[in-house]
Formats: sequence, structure tokens, C-alpha cells
Amino acid sequence: MAVEEGKEPGAVSRTNQVRPLPLRLLQLFVLFLFLCIGFSVVSLYTIRHFGIESTVTAVKSNFLPCLEELNVSLGEWIKAPVDLMHSMNDEELFWRASFVPRIKNYPFQRVPKVGFMFLTKGPLPLAPLWERFFMGHHELFSIYIHSLPSFTPNFTHDSVFHGRQIPSQVAEWGRMSMCDAERRLLANALLDINNEWFILVSESCIPLYNFSVIYNYLKNSKYSFVGSFDDLGPYGRGRYRLEMAPEVNITEWRKGAQWFEVDRKLALNIVQDTKFYRKFKEFCQPPCYVDEHYFPTMLTIEFGNSIANRSVTWVDWSRGGAHPATFGGHDITKEFLAGVLEGNCSYNDQSSTICALFARKFAPSSLQPLLSLASEVFGY
Repeated sequence: MAVEEGKEPGAVSRTNQVRPLPLRLLQLFVLFLFLCIGFSVVSLYTIRHFGIESTVTAVKSNFLPCLEELNVSLGEWIKAPVDLMHSMNDEELFWRASFVPRIKNYPFQRVPKVGFMFLTKGPLPLAPLWERFFMGHHELFSIYIHSLPSFTPNFTHDSVFHGRQIPSQVAEWGRMSMCDAERRLLANALLDINNEWFILVSESCIPLYNFSVIYNYLKNSKYSFVGSFDDLGPYGRGRYRLEMAPEVNITEWRKGAQWFEVDRKLALNIVQDTKFYRKFKEFCQPPCYVDEHYFPTMLTIEFGNSIANRSVTWVDWSRGGAHPATFGGHDITKEFLAGVLEGNCSYNDQSSTICALFARKFAPSSLQPLLSLASEVFGY
């Protein structure tokens, strides 16, 4: 059988013998071994004579961002921006300002502040009066100034207004660019998590009470102060356009002064609004003045129970015209200012005689008379 199957007895023993490595393969192995030894010697020589500092530094720098991220403290997230002149455009700014903590209780000692937002073309001629008003209350307020981009401020380093300019754009009265400027101010002020109330004032505004009175008035109020009323005449409903529907119906159309005070919740909703913004930008064109209708209408529809339907900034429309009266130095007397302070309104659903916290429009010539009477009349 073994012969017939072609298997010889000696064949099995030959297949189990170990064959020697080919000479060529052995040479390659020896060469590789010498290369490894040579590389090791060179590496040891380099480390001994040049050190390993550069190597460790390179490795460390690769992991440094991760280590820094892990070591970030809460203070890095909650501190206010030091430099207000950032490089964000409006879209980026509004997105950043819309961040809202989902947990209401703050894990740190938060002192609520008032954000004073000055909307102006250029200088603040009444700044010395405001400086006196702010004196001694630095922990309770923040200041933001939106002026023409071409304006260069010259406040001294010890002024509360120094370095408080925000990136700005041209704002035209009655146009959406004016509301853009107001939203830009709100968004920058929202970046400071300690700001709780936001007041829009102009360069012609003055405070009518000392800081403590105004701070407590806002702190204890159940409502934000936004002028909003239903004007049935040609300067109210007469400016409504049918294209505003369905977002805004004519019965929801409101009018009010652009000078407002809102809390943080309403400020966030103004900044992140896109639903009403598009409608007003497209269809509220002069003689529809968007700064008189956009915020009053939007806030009445969305947060009607949160606003007092009145402003806290006094103006005099008795002289007629498209703009309120302007008061110069010759107008400033104790009797005149006492009349400005008189009021009868609702505060927290109860009758109050303190209605206006600020007043406008005051010309630069009114500064010195105001400074001489401020302590006696206003209390600062």
C-alpha cells in the first residue's frame, strides 16, 4: 500500500528536519540590529548633552489647554468684561448675550446692579451732574455708552464714564437702526451677569432723585417701566400696516416713548427677538417711527402683565412739535424743578407721587444751575 500510494518510508523523517535561515535574511536581521543599537546610542548622547527640557516643554504645551480648561474657576464665568470694545458683530453679540442659567439660585454672592445705557451722538455735556449722582455707589451700577462710531471720548481715567464706550453703529431717529442701537446696549449690558435692571437714557437726561431712592424704586417694583398705550388716532393706529398680521393685529398695536427701564428677563427677550423684529423692520417705515412702536407692542403682546405701561422719564410735550421741549440755563429754578418732581401715578398697583425718576431734555447750558441746586432739590 505504501508503494502504491507513492509514500516511501524515508520521506516522513526528511520533512521534520529544521532548515537553516537563508543567508540573505540573516544579513538583513543583523543590519537592523545594528541600526537599532546606533539609534539608541545617539538618543542617549543627545539627552545627556542637551537635556530633555525642550522635549518636555513641547509635550506640556500640547496638553496645556486641557489643563487650563479643567482649572477654570467660577469667577472666570461670572466676572464682567473689562474691555467693552470687543470684536463681536451684532449677530455674535446677541447670541452670546442670550445665554441664560437654568438654575435660578446663584452659587455666589450676587449684588444686583443697574445698567445705565446712554444713547448719544457724542459727548455727555451733563456728565459732571451724573458723576455726583453715582458717587459712592460703584458696586451698584454699570455704565454703557453708544455714540456715533466716529466720536472719540475724552473722559479722564478717574471718571465713571472712562472706557465705557461699546462698539457702535450709526443710529437714525425713527429707523430700525435706532432700535438696533438700543438692543446693542442691552446685549452688552447683559454680558455682566450682575446687571438686573436696565435704563435707557440720553445725553440730555438728568436723575431727579439720589441713587439710593432710584435703586430701591426699581428693586422693589413688580413691573418694568415701558410706555405703552393704544392711540386710536393717526399717530397711533394710523401707522399700523395690515402686513404686520398675524404677528401683530391692530388691536395689539401700541405706542410709547423710547426711553424705558426693563428687568433682566425682558432685556433677554428684547435681544433674542426675531419674530417681531422682521415685521417692524420691513413694514414700520416713516411716517411709522419704529422706536415708538416696536418695544411697546412686542412687550405688550408677550409680557403685558410685566410692564407698568408708563415710562420713568419725564418730558414736556406742551410746546407742541415733533420733539419735546428743551430746557436751558434760564429755565432752571427751584420752582421749575419742583414742578417736574410732582406726580400722581400707580406704583405696585397703589397710588404714588414718585412717578418720574429721570427727566429730559436739558441743554448743556443747564449744567451749572443744576449743579448748584442738585443737593437741595435732588438730594445728591
